[in-house]
Amino acid sequence: MKNLLVLFVLVFTVSMCGQKEEKSKSATPPTAVKDAFAKKYPNVKKVKWEKESSNYEGGFDYNKVETSVVVDAKGNILETESEIEVSTLSKTIKDYVSKNYPNQKIKEAAMIVDSKNKTMYEAEVKGQDLLFDENGNFIKASKD
Repeated sequence: MKNLLVLFVLVFTVSMCGQKEEKSKSATPPTAVKDAFAKKYPNVKKVKWEKESSNYEGGFDYNKVETSVVVDAKGNILETESEIEVSTLSKTIKDYVSKNYPNQKIKEAAMIVDSKNKTMYEAEVKGQDLLFDENGNFIKASKD
């Protein structure tokens, strides 16, 4: 019984350590990233940076809108994501969700603009991010 308790405590401790590492994505971006951000958003002073693969994602409020920007290590802005009201999503997107996720609500929505000025929309449904092109055509689903 004692060995079982020790094993439980050990497994619990290891799993908790793993969770802390997963959540601690906070990062200090290189100067090129900070400079590119400051040039695009000169009045934004409070940014929460996270490392996202080899890129950096900065989260901030811009004109009272939850916004994030993904910047590569060289300072190139790859995409900007801005939260939008679910009600502003197109009928095509809402119809897709109704058909493919019956009885599910869209929890959040966002507009994404990439470095080529291409616009996409994201709808969070049932723990997944559904991505749509600018015409409301489904592209792909991914986990949050």
